[in-house]
Amino acid sequence: MEHDTIRYLRANSRAWRLLRADTAPLVLAVLGEVFIIENVRTISDSDLLARVEDHLFALNADSRDMVAGAGQEEAPPAYPRTARAYIDHWAAPEQGWLRKFYPEGESEPHYDATSDLEKAYAWVSELRARTFVGTESRLHTVIDLLRQIVHGAETDPQVRLTRLHERRAQLDAEIARAESGDVLPIDTTGLLDRHQHLSTTARELLADFREVEENFRALDRGAREKIAAWDGSKGELLEQLVGDRHAIAASDQGRSFQAFHDFLLSRSSQEELTDLLERLSQITEVDVDPRLRHIHYDWLDAAERTQQTVRLLSEQLRRFLDDKVWLENRRVMDLLKSLERSALAVRDAPGPGPELELDGLAPRIRLPFERPLYTPGVESDFAAVTVEDAAEAGDHSALFDQVHVDTTRLLATVRGVLREQDQVTLEDLLREHPPVLGLAEIVGYLALAEEDIALVTDEDAPAEIPYLDSSGAPRLLRMPRVAFVRQRPLVRSTGER
Repeated sequence: MEHDTIRYLRANSRAWRLLRADTAPLVLAVLGEVFIIENVRTISDSDLLARVEDHLFALNADSRDMVAGAGQEEAPPAYPRTARAYIDHWAAPEQGWLRKFYPEGESEPHYDATSDLEKAYAWVSELRARTFVGTESRLHTVIDLLRQIVHGAETDPQVRLTRLHERRAQLDAEIARAESGDVLPIDTTGLLDRHQHLSTTARELLADFREVEENFRALDRGAREKIAAWDGSKGELLEQLVGDRHAIAASDQGRSFQAFHDFLLSRSSQEELTDLLERLSQITEVDVDPRLRHIHYDWLDAAERTQQTVRLLSEQLRRFLDDKVWLENRRVMDLLKSLERSALAVRDAPGPGPELELDGLAPRIRLPFERPLYTPGVESDFAAVTVEDAAEAGDHSALFDQVHVDTTRLLATVRGVLREQDQVTLEDLLREHPPVLGLAEIVGYLALAEEDIALVTDEDAPAEIPYLDSSGAPRLLRMPRVAFVRQRPLVRSTGER
């Protein structure tokens, strides 16, 4: 990292600020035990207050005993402030080591650790001297990841096939050794190395979940701020909010988290993890951390909390739309009531009289000689005109043979298809329900207009629709592609059961 980056982190990083604080040992000891060692994701204010009070009492008692044992005068306690003052200080926005929030339906505040506390605790934990430092398992992990990257990026089928044959040969050789009784288990050192790597990675995953959750929560907080301060059109705001939501979901972090969450939700994956962790606890050569036995449930709980943050964003969008519609409807009703009150106020009041009367601005002069003289009309003589019967100009039966299109039947057909899917094109609809009345029935589909069905036309996508005319001859209609889209839950048309 560059010098400016480090200086910026020293001034703005909450984790760095925690390490520099005078009460850092108390913060890391108390909050680290609650949120990291015990993996508590939320704790009520009363429970956390009791935990902090117990720690303060024990630490201050130890400091008094040390002073008394040294024969010195009574010194002030190591941590003189109250537990409430410490908790409020840790949850203040300037510190940001605790997140204070109110769960839905709760009047008591709850707390959760932030990723900055996780980072500071992890850094301090790495400062302790380790009696055993394993490197073999991490080397194997690096090699396995390198293989996955290189082989996964390979696009040549022949190269991929060669790698698979090599893996099958290795598996066949290992199966042959096992069948012959030649089984070489991992030694104790290798087990310790892999267990240490497993424990570290499992704890890091829990810490990563808090950081991912904070990123989603930051998006949710930004959406709320936009909604509260927005004074533009509703469409522009929704476009920005939905764009931010899709950007997070489509990011590398979002896709990685979704893949991890889907893997955890898989029943086969849960059964395999439960079986492996149960068998791990039975290995006597390794002092297995008891928290690892249920670590996959901790992962699932942390992942579900992260997903809940995403659901809150969607709920906020829906609530915003409902509030906006309610406010707009109320404004319309207020305007109507104002008009009614104004009409009642002036109903019996006499109207205002004329405020100003003007005479003609100029005299209108009409001279007698300006009027035209009478002109007699030309008389027509119809006595010599012979009226003959008109010849037939053509077949007028088409004027009387009208085709009636039952729009109720067409609407029922469209609604029946949209109950199974969100949208359907006119081509697919007519493929399943061929037009009986030819072109007239196709035009009838285009004339449908209902609140729960939208007609969307794509001018750039041509469509070809075959049909039979009234004489039974095949015809082909070329037109822009038209689709019926479901707007809201469909109502049942007349006659449906």
